[in-house]
Amino acid sequence: MNMGSRSQVQALIRRGQVSVNGVIVTTPKLQVEEKTAKIICGGVPCLYRPYVYFLMNKPSGVVSATHDARDKTVLDLLKEALSAQYGKELRGIPIEDIFPAGRLDKDAVGLMLLTNDGGLAHRLLSPDKHVPKKYYVELDKPLDEEKAALLTAGLDIGEKKKTKPAQVELLTPQSCYLTISEGKYHQVKRMFGAVGLTVLYLKRISLGNLTLEEGFLEGSVRELSEKEVESIC
Repeated sequence: MNMGSRSQVQALIRRGQVSVNGVIVTTPKLQVEEKTAKIICGGVPCLYRPYVYFLMNKPSGVVSATHDARDKTVLDLLKEALSAQYGKELRGIPIEDIFPAGRLDKDAVGLMLLTNDGGLAHRLLSPDKHVPKKYYVELDKPLDEEKAALLTAGLDIGEKKKTKPAQVELLTPQSCYLTISEGKYHQVKRMFGAVGLTVLYLKRISLGNLTLEEGFLEGSVRELSEKEVESIC
């Protein structure tokens, strides 16, 4: 839970700075029920949670990665946001195990889920699970009914198989909502490119049961509620 290295935590225990259920512990060998034990480490409550889930409204210019030598990553942004809330050390949060569940292009914005739950990430991203991903799209030219029909039916974007059928909801001649259930590389841009259109602005507004709420600004981060976690798990 990011409370320190093994040797650092052992030193805290031996110095009497760790308590379990109100009792000071002086041996690292003590076994506890990790999900119910009330542990205080160096004055900080340590609530064991096997998995954590954070919702981010990714801004443009940030890459969907845990590390990047050149650009700011969503994990960098997460660390900054959590440090402002919990302090620089981020005690109690397994920050080094967290990763983005899926990707958004560097210039795209919108909903991202960051978690250490690999099983959930696989279920959300697997094409076989048909988890819907909804995007708001602005285009360089009008999207007519014929081109919208091609997107809805599925089309060739240079992969072995055509894209799965998509849902298109026209908003204006040059903007729409697009809902897909896959996550191929640059898929949304490639789909519109296949019908002769260029994406000027791309924002993911929902992933499965998760939706960006009104007023949740770009760069904002929050932990999912228990109800939200139940809905996606």
